[in-house]
Parts: sequence; C-alpha cells; structure tokens
Amino acid sequence: MSDVTPGTRTTLREQLGTRMGPKHELATLLSLAVIFGALDVAICLSSNPTTGWAGPRADLILQLAVDVSVLGLRRFPKTVASIALAVTFATVLADALAPGLLSPEDPASPLILPRITPVIVIFLVRTQSQRVSYAFVGALAIIGSEPWAPSWTITPVGLLSTIGPAAVVLYLDARKQLLQELRDRAERAERETHLLAEQARFEERRRLAAEMHDVLTHGLSLMVLHAGALGISSKEPDVRKAAEEIRARGAMALDELRDLVGVLNTTAADISERLAGPSPRTGSAGTPEQPPDPSTLVAESVAAGIPVELDVEGERSQMSPTIARTVHRIVQEALTNARKHAAGAEIRVELRYRPDGVGIRVVNTPPRRQPDEVLAGSGSGLGLSSLRHRVELVGGTLQAGPTPDGGFRIAADLPAYVPTTETRQKATQR
Repeated sequence: MSDVTPGTRTTLREQLGTRMGPKHELATLLSLAVIFGALDVAICLSSNPTTGWAGPRADLILQLAVDVSVLGLRRFPKTVASIALAVTFATVLADALAPGLLSPEDPASPLILPRITPVIVIFLVRTQSQRVSYAFVGALAIIGSEPWAPSWTITPVGLLSTIGPAAVVLYLDARKQLLQELRDRAERAERETHLLAEQARFEERRRLAAEMHDVLTHGLSLMVLHAGALGISSKEPDVRKAAEEIRARGAMALDELRDLVGVLNTTAADISERLAGPSPRTGSAGTPEQPPDPSTLVAESVAAGIPVELDVEGERSQMSPTIARTVHRIVQEALTNARKHAAGAEIRVELRYRPDGVGIRVVNTPPRRQPDEVLAGSGSGLGLSSLRHRVELVGGTLQAGPTPDGGFRIAADLPAYVPTTETRQKATQR
C-alpha cells in the first residue's frame, strides 16, 4: 500500500506549481539516484576500506541501498525515510561498538547521514504533514549530527543536511503563500475600485435620468392637459380629432419615457420584480392599456404614400410592455430613416415573435429619387446610436448597415423580458 494518499500527491503538484506526471517524477528521482550514486562511489572509493565481517566496502553498499530506495520515494516516502534513518542509526551504533565495521575509520567525508538525505527531507516536507515530516527530519538531524559527541566536522554537516533543506523549503513555501496573498489582495483592491467606479457611474446615470424625467414629464404632461382641454372645448371636429391625436401621442411618449427611465434608474433585480410577471397598465377609463402595435406605424407610412410591406409571425402578447415598446421604437426609427434618406424606396418589415423573444428586421431598397434636403437634414444624427443603447439596456442586440444592392437594413433580436443579472450569468456560463 502506498504511503502517500492521493490528496498529498495533489498538494505536492500544487506546491511545486507543475503538471509533472508519474513518469516525469520517476525520471527525476532516477536522475537524482544516479547522480548521488556516482558521488557516493567516488567518495567511498577514495576512502579507506571498512574492516570486519561486513566487507571492505560496506559503507558504499549502504549508501547505494539508500540511493536505490529513493526510486520509491513518490509512492512510499515514509518507507524510504525509515530506510535512511535505519542506515544512519546503524552506522552510528557500529562506530560506537565496532569502529570501521560500516564506515572507514578515516573517511574522506565526515557525513554520517546518507548523502542523498537532503532529497528525502525536501520530499517529506513537501508531501507529508508537519507532524510526520518534522518527526523524521528531527530524528535524522539528531542522529546525524551526534549532539552527544559534538564535532566541528560532523555536527554542522549533519544539521545542514537535514534542517537546512527543510528550512529552505518552508521559507520558499511561505514566500509563495505571501506572494499569492499579495496578488489576491491587489486583485481584490482592483475589483473594489472597479465596483466603486461602476457605482459612481450608476449614481450619475440615475441622477441624470431623474432630472430628464422631471423636465420632460413636466412639459409633456402640460401638452397632454392642454390637448385634452382643447379637444373638450373646441366644437370643430378636425380640431378635436387633432387634439385627441396630440393627447394620445403625448401619453404614449410619457409611457415610453417612464419605461426608459425605469430601466436607467433601477437595478437588474428591480427590473426582474417589475417584469417577471407582466401586469397590464390601465388607461384613463380603467381598461387595460395595450402595448403599442408596430402595425400602426406601417399603416401611417402607407397612408402617407410610402410602400411598406409587413410580415408578422407569432403572438406579440407574450412580451413584456418594455420589450413591446422597444420593438415599436425600432420600427419607428427604421421607417423614419427610410423616409428621410431613401425617398421612393420600398420597405419591408419582418417581425418574428417567439416564446423567448422577438426578431425584428426592416429592409429598404435603394432610393429611387433624391431625398428632401430639409427632411434629410433634420434630426440629431444620434437615432441609431441611441436605439442601440436602448436595445442593449434591455438585453438585446442591434445591427444596422447598408445592403449589397444599395439599400439599408436594421436587424434586432430582443428577449421576451428584460434579463436580470442572474439570467445573464447563466447565459454566459452556457
């Protein structure tokens, strides 16, 4: 059975910061065993032979035995450490009872420990718990340094061969952990700075939205009130009809302003609470207010002499009011641009309502005559950019650009409801 549990082997790879496989680890241990084996052969052969029944090269045999055992260090670290400890203890005991039996009386190296001991110590500290690694390192340090008979040639070398590598490993691990903590702290500070900047932008956007809402609502509400009063007081049918049209347009503008400012002025969670289960608005008479229908825009253009073809699939009642008004706004902007810049062009409006959203496609053919200069020069030139921003606010996408035949195309894809932060994260994970 292996001395190393799978958890400790995983910890070793994490600490080493490598993806070394079993074959690479075995190759590394084999290289170390060969290097230290060659070093042991060179040192032992340059020393006097051992005496006694163990043979003239008993020290070399013990050193090579520990070197070979290192090949099993990956799977049996405790066993290999026990072998090194046993060899050290046997050498010290033999020197006390029978000098020259397991080590020469005048060795070329004063080290009593196996020379490959630093490799074993490093592996123990890396892979084993502190209790196990400290126990083996302490035993090797005590026996290998012979504190009961201090010597300037044995004690320092024994301590440097055991406690030295362990201290270096612990220092490197502590330094790595400190650097990781500093890196995490810097990343956390950067994230906090980004969040504070986002919060500041959100607060500024909310303040501007509130000011825009106050100013425009005041003016539009006065316009609606005056139009309603004019429609009631006037006796002319045409005037009453025009006043009612002004009042209806003003009311629709107020609704769109309220929805847009609501998107700007609320968090995703607030939007989710408001739109997860759409509740119909009611008009002045208490009846449910229907979302604007893009077909009315098509009918207005046709009535004005502009050839517009409408193709609708699906039921638009599945959308939330905010999405329905965004669809209305996209078609409105596309028809307005076509009237301004593509005089005499034919327009096709395609609406594809799905359970999970809606697709909008408005394409016009190339203009057949020069556009009216006054009409083409009107507007701020920010219609498409504002429209794209509105589409992005509700979680949709918008594409606009010329077609190969010289016309123009606007295509958008919107969700059925304004997505929350949670639904966006789930979509990203997919």
